[in-house]
Amino acid sequence: QVQLVESGGGLVQPGGSLRLSCATSGRTFSSHTMGWFRQAPGKERLFVAAIIWNGGKTYYTDSVKGRFTISRDNDKNTLYLQMNSLKPEDTAVYYCASVHSYGGTWLGDDWGQGTQVTVSP
Repeated sequence: QVQLVESGGGLVQPGGSLRLSCATSGRTFSSHTMGWFRQAPGKERLFVAAIIWNGGKTYYTDSVKGRFTISRDNDKNTLYLQMNSLKPEDTAVYYCASVHSYGGTWLGDDWGQGTQVTVSP
């Protein structure tokens, strides 16, 4: 099992930027595909982005393409999510997770506790 701790959330104005981090420990981070999900109040948790073990391929949900960038530093066992041009609809709790793809759907295996991102004037 891998332990995951997110940080970097906060309050930002529309059009602003935030960078989320996810520090990991436990089983080998560098061998796993990692991802970010988010959950808005009263809604289900949804996939945001994923990155394969060596960073060579990334995946994004359509609503964040061109605005968010997922990356990883395997030497630091850390996953990142750079979020630019933030919109109020990006407001949610953001979770990092070790992930796998099944039937075209990204599923989380191990989860962090989440970090709140609020986009508001």
